Amino acid sequence: MKHCPSLYSASRRPTRTVEVGSLGIGGPHPIRVQSMLTCDTMDTAACVQQTLELVEVGCELVRITAPTVKDAANLEHITAKLRSEGCRVPLVADIHFKPEAALEAAKWVEKVRINPGNYADKKRFDIREYTEEQYSAELERIRERFLPLVKLSKTNGIAMRIGTNHGSLSDRIMNRYGDSPLGMVESALEFARIARDCDYHAFVFSMKASNPKVMIAAYRLLVARLTELGPDWNYPLHLGVTEAGDGEDGRIKSAIGIGSLLSDGIGDTIRVSLTEDSVHEIPVARALVERIALSSETDHSPLCQVNEPNEPNPFDPFQYKRREAAPLDTQGFSLGSTALLRVALAKTLHESLLKRRDDGAALGEYQPELLAETLPLHSVDPQDEEAVAAINRATQPQLVTVADHQEDAPHHLGMSPIHAFRLLATRLDPRHPILLKDSLQPSKKPDSALDALLVSSVVLGSLICDGIGDAVFVRNEPAPGAALRLGYNILQAAGARIFKTDYVACPSCGRTLFNLQETTGRIKAATAHLKGVKIAIMGCIVNGPGEMADADFGYVGGAPNKINLYVGKKAVKFNIPEAEAVERLRELIIEHGKWVDP
Repeated sequence: MKHCPSLYSASRRPTRTVEVGSLGIGGPHPIRVQSMLTCDTMDTAACVQQTLELVEVGCELVRITAPTVKDAANLEHITAKLRSEGCRVPLVADIHFKPEAALEAAKWVEKVRINPGNYADKKRFDIREYTEEQYSAELERIRERFLPLVKLSKTNGIAMRIGTNHGSLSDRIMNRYGDSPLGMVESALEFARIARDCDYHAFVFSMKASNPKVMIAAYRLLVARLTELGPDWNYPLHLGVTEAGDGEDGRIKSAIGIGSLLSDGIGDTIRVSLTEDSVHEIPVARALVERIALSSETDHSPLCQVNEPNEPNPFDPFQYKRREAAPLDTQGFSLGSTALLRVALAKTLHESLLKRRDDGAALGEYQPELLAETLPLHSVDPQDEEAVAAINRATQPQLVTVADHQEDAPHHLGMSPIHAFRLLATRLDPRHPILLKDSLQPSKKPDSALDALLVSSVVLGSLICDGIGDAVFVRNEPAPGAALRLGYNILQAAGARIFKTDYVACPSCGRTLFNLQETTGRIKAATAHLKGVKIAIMGCIVNGPGEMADADFGYVGGAPNKINLYVGKKAVKFNIPEAEAVERLRELIIEHGKWVDP
């Protein structure tokens, strides 16, 4: 199976066009940027105002939650008011649990998003073995629930997103495929087959997860499966990382997941999900599209030509495994094997941080590690097979990186760092550790701090999620402290090195039962010193229990101003007044032996 034509050069995945109102997604169209309202769907004025604000900053599709039939019916008034003000942006109704709400919403909007995990199922975490006959009966039940929406959507000429979430797979899927990328793909394909049986094709897929590794693997597997199913399964894809969080961490995690796929030509519309006001999502999404995504040439030709190596792929695109390099000791650290990935900085930045530390400044967990200029480093052009072969003949492990692009080396032009490091990992003997660099053109600096953060996150994070790399060299960020912090935070977001509290925080929407931004701030203030503890902060139960499967503790809205607390995916305390909930969370962490005093 292949998720893209080549791991070493990029071309945009060809898809059919899906029309959402007057907006085309996929095909020859540019990658579309979208977001979601955070206000109550019954507040027409607020929904209209937020939509206009999003459009003003460049949002091309606006999603609105419709948790009940009543909410869905109010989409009529929201749509009418927007159109009366001359706003033609397509609206997308977000549906969970309520097929009846989807049928109502389909009367008023240009697109409906449904979640296969809860459209016709409720999640109870039941463990059950299904016979083939029982499983077929379940599929027939789903068909009966889903067909009315498919037929109405086809009649009304509206589009649909079949949006699987890792956190809300049905018990039926979980029992057959497990909590896995395969389960996410199969869940979506079940609904797609029903749509296709009605000759309805105006849909896009999504495979969202809060863990970038899971998200990347699921999208790759979906593309590979669609390719196997045939050329008429060329549906566009919506990309996103759920519950990415806020601030720098949320931007890094989103960049890793979305950027990795965009770099391989996968993705036709994106949403960056931040625990912030929605307008802040759009600049990040637009920057990713402008800096990372491939252009929309109709011929989908590769951006550069690379001689494909004869060696097997250096990593499994569908299942994470770290490349197994031999241990190499340098500058007081061990690289390769099972050692932690380390952060390297240029000499001037490294020395500045050491002086700051010597002067008594508190650097906390962000400590300077490797000095790039004095590493025993071999820089090599991965397309120079003889140069790589010479390193492979060495008797001892060597630290290797990709050589910087040179003005007089035209064969380099167009080869991104991601593809260059993949080619190096393919041709290099696996015993040699690899130093990853976020840029192969050190003289060409990003235009802004956001660009630096996103490009570094995409390059380094994508390769780490491929299992490649034993240390990272941050060059895009010129400020010493910011560069060091960025390196550490990329390692944490990619799941390669945990050095601080890890938060899974969903973006706000109309389903949210408390103020997510304020609450996330209070929880971080109380728990940010708990190194290695993972806390999920969820506004409602749509993805809560599922996305908290690998979290230690969960803080979930159960009712207005009432909080349920979880240990893992099990709710242990219910209906706690919001004013008491952060302290009760602290007590729960103490109770389970995970608390230390700051």
